[in-house]
Amino acid sequence: MLLRTSLALPIAATLLTLASCSSNSSSDSASIPPERVLQAVAQVDGIVNDIMARTGVPGIAVAVVHKGQTIYAKGFGVRRVGDATPVDADTVFQLASISKSVGATVVAAQVSKGIIGWDTPLVQHLPWFALHDPDATRQVTVGDMYAHRSGLPEHAGDDLEMVGYDRREVLERLRYLATEPLRTRYKYTNFGLTGGAEAVAVASGIDWESLSDRELYRPLDMRSTSSRYADFMARSNRAYPHLSVNGSFRLTQQQRQPDPQSPAGGVSSSVNDMAKWMALVLHEGEYQGRQIIPRATLLPALSPQMQTSPATEDSAASYYGYGFNISTTAGGYTMYGHSGAFLLGTGTAYNLLPAADTGIVVLTNAWPVGAAESISMSFMDLVQFGEISRNWLDVVGPLFSDLTKPTGEFVGQSFPLSPTPALPVHAYVGTYTNDYFGDMGIIDQAGQLALVMSVSGKTIPLDHWDANIYVFEPDGELAAVGSRYSVKFAIGPGGMAQSVTIELLDEYGLGTLTRR
Repeated sequence: MLLRTSLALPIAATLLTLASCSSNSSSDSASIPPERVLQAVAQVDGIVNDIMARTGVPGIAVAVVHKGQTIYAKGFGVRRVGDATPVDADTVFQLASISKSVGATVVAAQVSKGIIGWDTPLVQHLPWFALHDPDATRQVTVGDMYAHRSGLPEHAGDDLEMVGYDRREVLERLRYLATEPLRTRYKYTNFGLTGGAEAVAVASGIDWESLSDRELYRPLDMRSTSSRYADFMARSNRAYPHLSVNGSFRLTQQQRQPDPQSPAGGVSSSVNDMAKWMALVLHEGEYQGRQIIPRATLLPALSPQMQTSPATEDSAASYYGYGFNISTTAGGYTMYGHSGAFLLGTGTAYNLLPAADTGIVVLTNAWPVGAAESISMSFMDLVQFGEISRNWLDVVGPLFSDLTKPTGEFVGQSFPLSPTPALPVHAYVGTYTNDYFGDMGIIDQAGQLALVMSVSGKTIPLDHWDANIYVFEPDGELAAVGSRYSVKFAIGPGGMAQSVTIELLDEYGLGTLTRR
């Protein structure tokens, strides 16, 4: 199983369901006392300090907006372990999948100008784009991609990004993936949404990153916000990523580079900047007396487009709009939100409660443990009910724990004591290929086999397991620390490997490559 860059999203859907469950707290869905928001803000420091003590997350930043104004913005902890430089409200974090909501407002701006519509077919502006089903190719729209109802399998294309393909190449190769019927099921995809954004950018005659800056970041004076990785890395006041090893956080040796899927996960920002964006959304496209985005074109993004979880006896149904999670809380209020996460060391969340004209954003510099979501949901409880309905970290923490466990066929197993010997190295060495992944190399490194991701050139040493089976322990964003994946060779009549199956790349049944 490939651990995804947006692994927090299944958690986000679960949180929305939990937030809509019956609460023992009394509430009146018709009115939230105005003092509730200020009372809730007074407890944020304590909530954050408690979560940091329980999780060990090195740095967190939080902002709260109310009635169009930032009423709280503060940093906690440090930008990186081993350095006392503190996090503040202007520290820039990678947003991960919160980028989807931010990008949806960029699309809404272009819809308002008549440049494109939520219902515009992608092929109108991306004639080279195709899905596996020709009929779906002709019909799939920008809105379909932003609502995750294109029929693509979950996280389609993430594996192509992992092996080094750029945005255009990933999008072109999605045609090789089997799809479900269009608009029948919710399946979350970074590159499906990115395809929708790319169509908007082409229609606008400008690249997505510049479009976002022109239509959103500059009008809102979001000076620390960008959709370019290079801009994030150039910030002097930026958060560094951390991952958990043996129960404590350490500085990650690599930094997640999300440019290929920038519309879905590549925005970086501070909580001060994100507070401006939250005020814009809460006021239906208006910011400080200016209508930045017309209400009529933003409203579809904030309206249910695809059901993410059905109603139960205890909870209302949850939905996805265009880039926004939408739920009905236990108090009977509509709530918008999203989570984001990079395994390399980012955990983020925001929630908006229009009935109280308030929103909260929480950014952290550690891989996801539920800290951001726990703080955000605790605040929302206080606003609605005057008390926290449950220990959110106890609820959310185990869910993240399950998602960040090491994976792979041989994870946790000891190497065989008496393995069947492998064939001579030359029997495996060669170039292997299929339509989806293209070429992969198996090379001889001083008598040890290694897998070469031909696009990126990344070389991964392989350890012999048994007979024609090798294994490797991936690093970076590929999987959690301690994961171990198999590489299995099929041997032909001449004693030479004819194909190789790479477990890490086989999620869609396309991990077998044939010798060229």
